[in-house]
Amino acid sequence: MSFPTLTFEELRVLSVLIEKDMATPEYYPMTPNALVNGCNQKTNRDPMTAFDEELVTDTLDALRAKQLVEVLTGGGNRVPKWSHRVSEMWIVTNRELAVLCVMMLRGAQTLNELKTRTESLYKFSDFDAVESVLHRLAERGVTQLLPKTPGMREPRWTHLLMGEPVIPQQVATDAIPSAPSSALADRVTKLEAEIEALRTEFAEFRRQFQ
Repeated sequence: MSFPTLTFEELRVLSVLIEKDMATPEYYPMTPNALVNGCNQKTNRDPMTAFDEELVTDTLDALRAKQLVEVLTGGGNRVPKWSHRVSEMWIVTNRELAVLCVMMLRGAQTLNELKTRTESLYKFSDFDAVESVLHRLAERGVTQLLPKTPGMREPRWTHLLMGEPVIPQQVATDAIPSAPSSALADRVTKLEAEIEALRTEFAEFRRQFQ
């Protein structure tokens, strides 16, 4: 099955269900109120949100129409509880689900970030294991390696569950104002001369006490 295109709200609600299922199964399935708290959690979320219960409930209905969640009622459940159906609908392993979940919750990630942040969901043996999963998902059209931008030590991987990612454009070097090369060279020469003069003065000062 191909992966669907999700809205941001659907992405956040679904990823919280996945996270709680894998990290804290004792609190899963989840009530709408618990999902509100999970979506608006202050840690492990980027960007932060301020969802209310009405928005979460509407989003659950939309995800249910896509067969990605189901509701459990009756029995010992005083209020309806929700669970996800991602593993069966997308046919993904726990390894793949852990990597997807972190990117769904926090956006684009480096290999190092993914290795660290999937610890509570799935323990990868090394970076190669994480990278293997990313390439496998890329072959299915759901992850992509982003171009490395200036100032970034490592490239980042992102999911494509909301469509094609917005890639920041590199600022053109000719758009950055700079001093003329001749003026810069003159300034460097002047500073070097001042430093040399200070060294000479300090050497003469030390000799007075020898």
